[in-house]
Amino acid sequence: MKTDTTPFFVGYFKVPKKLRKFLLSAGILLVACLTVFGLLIGSTQDDPGNGAFRFDYGRQTVTGVIENLPYPLLHVTEGNDRIKAGETLMLAAGGKMGVMARTSGFSGQQIVASGVLLERGDLNMLQLRGGRQGLRMAEGDGTEMIWEPPVSEPLGRWRIAGEICDGKCLAGAMRPGRGLAHKACANLCLIGDIPPVFVSSQPIEGTEYLMVVDKDGGPLPKAAYDYVAQFISLEGEIERHGDILVLKMDADTIEVLP
Repeated sequence: MKTDTTPFFVGYFKVPKKLRKFLLSAGILLVACLTVFGLLIGSTQDDPGNGAFRFDYGRQTVTGVIENLPYPLLHVTEGNDRIKAGETLMLAAGGKMGVMARTSGFSGQQIVASGVLLERGDLNMLQLRGGRQGLRMAEGDGTEMIWEPPVSEPLGRWRIAGEICDGKCLAGAMRPGRGLAHKACANLCLIGDIPPVFVSSQPIEGTEYLMVVDKDGGPLPKAAYDYVAQFISLEGEIERHGDILVLKMDADTIEVLP
């Protein structure tokens, strides 16, 4: 009776000598194909940009005055090496939470804010530390501590195209922090009172980032949530608050663009 000597692989036996070269070649080819396939997929994705938590800057502590729009802004009056006096910062807490409740009692007061900076181009946000370590009254007897935020400057009514994002993920908490893949996460952040930001397809007054509020100056209108992370056009009044532009969006004018 003739015996079949064709090499056959069995997992708990040593690999037959005649099969080693084939399996090694097949393994290398598979890894190479997967690598090329991954690179090709990656090349089709948008660049997430350079937004990031700037832990490399260390903890940032500045003094400033709170402007309690529906989403608080910090107008810096005494900065440091990274954050200069005159800059305006959006604020957020840890996770998917804003700081509206924490800042409500500080309007017109000079405060000390401490936390980690998030930075994407000219979009800056400070994630505050917890409790009094993150936000407290500046020292003094109180008589010299009353400040007024910069007077807002109306810039007229605009029709602009772009995307509504949550400001924290966009600034660098997530990569990417925009696009349809980020829609669910963005909506959770916005529900938690993270400041919404409109990313304009064309610069407006030198910036493509505008904090978004309702046309009457309230929080982001509920009608806008369905359009988060989509390419849309809308109309609204734009105002300058410090070095941040605020868009008072008219939700009735939203149109989805191709």
